[in-house]
Amino acid sequence: QVQVVESGGDSVQAGGSLRLSCSASGNSYCKGWFRQVPGKEREGVATIERDGRITYADSGKGRFTISEDKADNTLYLQMNNLKSEDTARYYCATGSPFTCRSYPTMATERYLYWGQGTQVTVSS
Repeated sequence: QVQVVESGGDSVQAGGSLRLSCSASGNSYCKGWFRQVPGKEREGVATIERDGRITYADSGKGRFTISEDKADNTLYLQMNNLKSEDTARYYCATGSPFTCRSYPTMATERYLYWGQGTQVTVSS
């Protein structure tokens, strides 16, 4: 069983930056950051494949950067120039070899293991 734990959420002013971290135990393959606000579906933010290929949702292009440190199984999301619409609970997730091959990169079904999330609040 893969354990996923996010950290780094905070309250910031618009235009500020945050770096989210995600620790995932065990072997993981595709990995991603998602976010969700109450009453809305969870949406993909950025994903990274085992071979390093990265995909960003339009919402974060040019402002967010996903990266990982494979040595200690840590995934990061650097978020710059934050906007009020970035306010959400951010989740880290990982998939299995089968699900990583079977679903589109931003599909939540692709990711089997999820953390509890970390809250990001951006005030204008």
